[in-house]
Amino acid sequence: MSYLMKGLKCHSPVMCKVAGSLFKAHTLKNTFGISEQFKISRASSRLSSEKTNSYNYIIVGAGSAGCVLANRLTEDPHSTVLLLEAGPKDTLLGSIRLMWKIHMPAALTYNLCDKKYNWYYHTTPQRHMDSRVMYWPRGRVWGGSSSLNAMVYIRGHAEDYNRWSREGALGWDYEHCLPYFKKAQTHELGPDQYRGGNGPLYVSRGKTNHPLHQAFLEAAQQAGYPFTDDMNGYQQEGFGWMDMTIHQGQRWSTASAYLRPAISRPNFSVAEKTLVTKILFQGTKCIGIEYVKNGQRKKVCANKEVILSGGAINSPQLLMLSGIGNADDLKKLGIPVVCHLPGVGQNLQDHLEVYVQQKCTKPITLYHAQKPLNMVRIGLEWLWKFTGEGGTSHLESGGFIRSEPGVPHPDIQFHFLPSQVIDHGRVASTMEAYQVHVGPMRSTSVGWLKLKSSDPNDHPIIEPNYLSTERDIWEFRQCVKLSREIFAQKAFEKFRGPEIQPGNHVQSDKEIDAFIRQKADSAYHPSCTCKMGQPSDSTAVVDPQTKVIGVENLRVVDASIMPSIITGNLNAPTIMIAEKAADIIKGLPSLQEKNVPVYKPKTLETQR
Repeated sequence: MSYLMKGLKCHSPVMCKVAGSLFKAHTLKNTFGISEQFKISRASSRLSSEKTNSYNYIIVGAGSAGCVLANRLTEDPHSTVLLLEAGPKDTLLGSIRLMWKIHMPAALTYNLCDKKYNWYYHTTPQRHMDSRVMYWPRGRVWGGSSSLNAMVYIRGHAEDYNRWSREGALGWDYEHCLPYFKKAQTHELGPDQYRGGNGPLYVSRGKTNHPLHQAFLEAAQQAGYPFTDDMNGYQQEGFGWMDMTIHQGQRWSTASAYLRPAISRPNFSVAEKTLVTKILFQGTKCIGIEYVKNGQRKKVCANKEVILSGGAINSPQLLMLSGIGNADDLKKLGIPVVCHLPGVGQNLQDHLEVYVQQKCTKPITLYHAQKPLNMVRIGLEWLWKFTGEGGTSHLESGGFIRSEPGVPHPDIQFHFLPSQVIDHGRVASTMEAYQVHVGPMRSTSVGWLKLKSSDPNDHPIIEPNYLSTERDIWEFRQCVKLSREIFAQKAFEKFRGPEIQPGNHVQSDKEIDAFIRQKADSAYHPSCTCKMGQPSDSTAVVDPQTKVIGVENLRVVDASIMPSIITGNLNAPTIMIAEKAADIIKGLPSLQEKNVPVYKPKTLETQR
């Protein structure tokens, strides 16, 4: 999806030279705005355990959840917080422009494919997908995956959170979650019953006049689907303009929204390039963590709590490395058991998606932007003013529909892109084309992850178990058929060339199924591996207060605690989880908004 800037590194040295001289001149003049805040950041990011070896709270992971928690917990000047991140900062010399690969929205796939800011995980060979090994990028940088993602802001459906409550996450239903979505958010369209107006997370609305985005929304309506004014508001079902975590042409990650505004607080310390290797216990009481920085192994104590916010892979991995997990598995690796908690690493859920691609008969896609001179022009405009084609991820329209009659709320998601993506953006587009990313939202296939060894540097074994049920295969078949139906509408007539993918030769169910096995990929939404539930549930890892069951003074707060995956992208829900957990940790009563209306189809007898 680095549809604009892909290939810049290899094919446009002129851009790098021009940008380099611009950087030099403007850094000297301070027009890049190296603020006092960033200067303080460099000073603060040394571990202040040089002065003290104890903090009230230690947060592991400066990602989508960890940055939120660090900000909210340090609002109390009496609470000392240490935030540890395995990756580097998301700035260079205090400048976001010098880190344009992160902060320029259109450049997003650079870091999806760069090990410097990315854990670069891979799954086991998927036996239901022609034994393919799937690539799973995850953020390893300030902001975590919010510094790598496509900046799509989707909350999910109200019924996702009501389902969480039924699954044992009491107090996490929609009326208790909506206020925290709003608390986090400042929406550019202003506050209303669903949107926030005073939060640190700036959210913008897709507003492009691109004719292909317009054609997509028109075609969806011609196919019989409604237009929705706000898929994060009253009505998710339908097609409309996407919300995005982009502010004034820049990626608005949780590092930008939450971490940098808090960095100068005297009660806050943050360290980058610091790998936490173990949680320390006295019996079953968590007392601190062990970490490695600059090749040195050290320990630091928490006199209140340690909070894991490493995400759906790193949090269960660290629990297991520390003796919390399935006792039999831990004993085989020689890890002393602190607490037998068999749900750790289980219940792994993700979204798969596939690209349905169509050749475009007019030269209006983003293909032209990938020409070297155009990339230079786009890059320089963004570096100078944060405007132009570099200031958007271009995923500005999309939608949600139901796969068949009887489904109560949407279970298929669409993202439309006026470009062609090949192999996660690692291969440059070869033609004028457009595509829709489409996939089921609540697949029934569930996987797991386990430790490969007791070495914290070894990636865990990741088994998502994709397409292991007939229902999932059928849903994906529907995704392809319904996407083709939209692309076949009159609105696309003047743009529609031959189908690139799956291709006109793929027609039968058997052929579609084979295409899905060969081409579907992760939408990068791993979750649910430290499931929230009741202590009586043998598969639960944390209780509804986010406390790890069976031990003291240890929490998990990130996408891993979702009981089940939500209908949409995971960044917004992860931020909401951290906002809500911060109030829980502070001992504050939960916010609540009762009887907020949510759209329901007039009948479930039809699919649309």
